[in-house]
Amino acid sequence: MAESTRRDCIVIGYNETPFDEYEAGIRRYGEDSEAYRDLKFSFIELEGKRLNYVDLLNHVYRRALPSGTPHAAFRSGGIPSLAAVYLCSFLRRHGHDVTYLNLFQHEKERLAELLAQNPRAVAITTTFYVLNDPVIEMVQFIRQHNPDVRIIVGGPLVSNHHRRYEGNELAVVLDDLGADIYVVESQGELTLSRVLDRLKAGQELGDVPNLIYPAEGGPVRAGRYRINPPQAESNSLDENIIDWRGMAENPLGPTLQTRTARSCAYSCSFCAYPMRAGSLTLAGMDAVARELDAMAELGTQNVVFIDDTFNVPLKRFKELCRLLIERRYGFNWFSYFRCSNSDDEAVDLAAQSGCRGVFLGIESGSPRILANMNKAATVEKYVSGMKRLHAHGILTFASFILGFPGETEETVEETLAFIQETRPDYYRTQLWYCEPGTAVDAKRQQYGITGQGFIWRHDTMESLEAMDHIDRMFLTVKDSVWLPQWSFDFWIIPYLLGRGLQTEQFKALMRLAHQLLALEIASVSSEAKRVQQRDYVGQMEALVRQWSGASSQAVLAGR
Repeated sequence: MAESTRRDCIVIGYNETPFDEYEAGIRRYGEDSEAYRDLKFSFIELEGKRLNYVDLLNHVYRRALPSGTPHAAFRSGGIPSLAAVYLCSFLRRHGHDVTYLNLFQHEKERLAELLAQNPRAVAITTTFYVLNDPVIEMVQFIRQHNPDVRIIVGGPLVSNHHRRYEGNELAVVLDDLGADIYVVESQGELTLSRVLDRLKAGQELGDVPNLIYPAEGGPVRAGRYRINPPQAESNSLDENIIDWRGMAENPLGPTLQTRTARSCAYSCSFCAYPMRAGSLTLAGMDAVARELDAMAELGTQNVVFIDDTFNVPLKRFKELCRLLIERRYGFNWFSYFRCSNSDDEAVDLAAQSGCRGVFLGIESGSPRILANMNKAATVEKYVSGMKRLHAHGILTFASFILGFPGETEETVEETLAFIQETRPDYYRTQLWYCEPGTAVDAKRQQYGITGQGFIWRHDTMESLEAMDHIDRMFLTVKDSVWLPQWSFDFWIIPYLLGRGLQTEQFKALMRLAHQLLALEIASVSSEAKRVQQRDYVGQMEALVRQWSGASSQAVLAGR
């Protein structure tokens, strides 16, 4: 291929490790380990196979539908990767020839074809990775199909490594990843564009800030790597809205994600994101409207706003809801939502503008733990906010963290009572993850914290005790339905709406999935478990057969 016609870059969205491989890897820590017990809330052991919730839905549909009935499998991450789409749009706007892949595991053949065309670079985003393994798999695949293409890796995984390690330790983790160039800026898209400019011109990278790459000389090194000086990026959200009309080379589908802000307005002590992302930055209403206009032209039905605090500031949130109402887009939309930062007018406008469901980072029902977390919220405001949402028919998913420093049996009971009082439609309780670099990590001595990750101890609780409380809480809560974290989460709902499933149908299936999971967590005897599993799975199949008429053709066809 002539140098002038070479594609500049392929952007890869997400690599979800096949569940059986991931489960086997976590099981090596021991089935009684915190990590494996946490994972157990994400799968069902059925007919000798461990099925995550997406696999379970596919299993039920295959069994329920008549032989020969076409059914496109449900996929976790089956909507366009926002990171990949945004980077592709940004780089095109800066003059680069770029395309993207959404799901690595399902698009390997296409990636191999693109690599055979000898692009200059492949860019890998790491938004959702905490381990190197998914990146290593992609790097090895790329090397196998094109050993000469330059591999660029950026995002939170690389930034976290850069923050935690230095010298030879940093070199070891980068050697493990095996890429050619690493972008360490929290935004990074402008840095990536500059790298592509240099590669296209055949120039060196020494004057490009925010990079780590193998050293061939020069004064600044980390082991065998050169670290270029940092330079903060401040990329305009208004000027870089996604060009959805230009993304037509990949089928977009009826459900899309977008953002209207960058970073978070709060400083929760368990979260390092605002420190990485900087101060809250908001897109203007005109820019938001232009992007939503494009989505509407493409026939989008469901929109997921990924802003960490979508309804902050509250005045702007109301303006955005009025925009949705006035332009009559007709979208169903979903978002993160601070229900402690709302009022009657805000929730009423949300409902009128198409809000179907919200993700609530409640974290705890204990005033003491909320204070320790620096949540800037009260239990009373949470209760009143959730009442408003329920009154307007907006689905609620409440997320909780159990085991945070200061947690005791008493505070656990407060959270349990809160869930039983407020009755969110869906919920999940996660073990506190002791992450280096968070604000609470700086208070290890104050709270008596030892350990990290899933294995920790502090003055009032230790990690295995916290897992026992999570088990008990799951078996106690009756009026809210559990949604797992791995491969599913609350964001599966807009995806399944786009596939033709109704919210009431989804909830009926999830209630039965909840009962199946309860058999696992309660350690029901093998024979009794098999009998009850057949009953619950049979009920799920009966529901699917009931829905498999004309109204469910979108579900079957995968639209």
